[in-house]
Amino acid sequence: MLKIRTIKLPNNNNLWERVRNDDVKAFEAIYNSNAEAMLTYGLNVLKRHELVEDMVQNIFIDLWAKRKTTEIKNLKSYLFRAVKYQIFNHFRNNKLSQVDLTRLNIIDLSMNVGHDLEYSELEEIIAECVTKLPNRCQQIFILSRYQQKSNKEIAMALDISIQAVKNQISKAIGIIRYSLKSEELIYSLLLLQFF
Repeated sequence: MLKIRTIKLPNNNNLWERVRNDDVKAFEAIYNSNAEAMLTYGLNVLKRHELVEDMVQNIFIDLWAKRKTTEIKNLKSYLFRAVKYQIFNHFRNNKLSQVDLTRLNIIDLSMNVGHDLEYSELEEIIAECVTKLPNRCQQIFILSRYQQKSNKEIAMALDISIQAVKNQISKAIGIIRYSLKSEELIYSLLLLQFF
């Protein structure tokens, strides 16, 4: 009978203690056991492989650079929250596209890596923004983004031009983007919890 030998790897938190003592091999082990899952997680939101890959690389570069000063209780949770932080920074620094807003509505939250800041919180903020839109703008935005109706379908249903639909969607996105920028202070306070 073939005997299978199992090798027990140290957990991330034990590896982190070794990294804090300049153990490069422990750092490589952390990278090898987490980078791919972090990349997959980020791709669920952004769908831009090179961008997410850069984010993950930057997280690890920063992690190594701050290894002596960063206190981490749960390394896996810290790493995934760092991905979220990078994504929020990307959204804050760039215009939220219609595609990005839609992705935020359908993101898979099954990867439960921490409760400090979840995408459901951002969805709640966006939903709150939507409730504050002018009635016609709100109606068109909901039909477009939540009910996935085409501009043509909306125009026919409401007996308005396709251009009017586009204008209202642009207006809604502008208002939501402005509201999210106003919420930036809240994000900053929440994100400080990560670090």
